Amino acid sequence: MSNLTVEWFLSLLQAVGAWTLGNLRTLGDMFLFLIKSLYSIFIPPFKFRIFIRQMLFFGNKSLVIVLLTGMFAGMVLSLQGFYTLRKFGSDALLGPAVALSLIRELGPVLTALMVTGRAGSALTAEIGIMKITEQIDALLSMALSPMRYLVVPNIVAAIISVPLLTAIFDVVGIYGGWVVAVKLLGLGSGTYFSQMENFVDMEDIWMGLVKSFSFGLIISWISCYKGYTTGYGAKGVSKSTTEAVVLSSVIVLVWDYFIASVWL
Repeated sequence: MSNLTVEWFLSLLQAVGAWTLGNLRTLGDMFLFLIKSLYSIFIPPFKFRIFIRQMLFFGNKSLVIVLLTGMFAGMVLSLQGFYTLRKFGSDALLGPAVALSLIRELGPVLTALMVTGRAGSALTAEIGIMKITEQIDALLSMALSPMRYLVVPNIVAAIISVPLLTAIFDVVGIYGGWVVAVKLLGLGSGTYFSQMENFVDMEDIWMGLVKSFSFGLIISWISCYKGYTTGYGAKGVSKSTTEAVVLSSVIVLVWDYFIASVWL
């Protein structure tokens, strides 16, 4: 083996090792950030006014896009599901199929992705700008905890807001499916709704709630972390915002699989 080959192999190992150590260090920092955030939630005084303000922030940023996405997701499910179920003579089960798909999977996941793109990105940019303009340093100089003032309210607000938005998504999606099934495809309205209570039970609803709660935590955690650790300058904020959206979306999908596999 020539010296050139050995040097190339060693440089490759060094690059892989540096990349691995860097990512492990970042992962450790993220989990420490999460632990500190969750611990700070239970330390009084509780800033209820800030919690409500941030809940309105998540709702105002995401409500319209959640309504639109929910409506068309339900319509597409109804349209595709009708022609699929009709091949097996089971078109009467269209309503339960749409409801279960939305409540168990599409509702929590699509809502989380919409919130990530709208509110999560705005949250990262907001905290990132506060970081580069030294507003976070100003809070520290006044003996105020940035964790309690900036991070905790957003985590609590997201944990509450995302399940509420998911419930809205599910209801709008079910009625969007009803519009297609009844008004366009000629399925009876009673047929669409009658089987839902037989097939949709509390376990399905709890599964959707658990997913949406955990997705809210994931979105707020990553968005706050990326904003809090952003680099300096407009380029740093832009990079942190992009990383927050991409990482949150990927972890939401991965976590959705793990919850579904454990639950089933």
